[in-house]
Amino acid sequence: MISFNYETEFSLEHTDQISEWISKAITEENCKEGEINYIFCSDDYLHKLNVDFLDHDTLTDVISFDYSLGKELHGDIYISVDRVKENAVDFKTLFKDEISRVIIHGVLHYCGYKDKNDEDEKMMRSKEEYYLAKRNF
Repeated sequence: MISFNYETEFSLEHTDQISEWISKAITEENCKEGEINYIFCSDDYLHKLNVDFLDHDTLTDVISFDYSLGKELHGDIYISVDRVKENAVDFKTLFKDEISRVIIHGVLHYCGYKDKNDEDEKMMRSKEEYYLAKRNF
């Protein structure tokens, strides 16, 4: 089950279509959907999590806490709406596209994709683009 939660004034549109899109990606990656919670929050909220739990004193757009059991995906994906808005401007893309990118990015981590080195990051970007092209919202 995919759920969307908010720690900020932001509210995601088209949640049924987004849930379906994520579910199809999970299935295509030969994984099983468990309980996945998306939490949309502010920079301050996500920064505190980054410091408290990951010992990183930096701003970020997404943090995934992975509780998966093998190929059954479970976890909490925190997304800073502030950071996504700023990144959309910086990358000269639509907010809708950037928020979709970080939404799928989080679940791709649960599917086993990494982004800590150049080769892994290239694969992650390729998968993001692939699934972004499959959106129907």
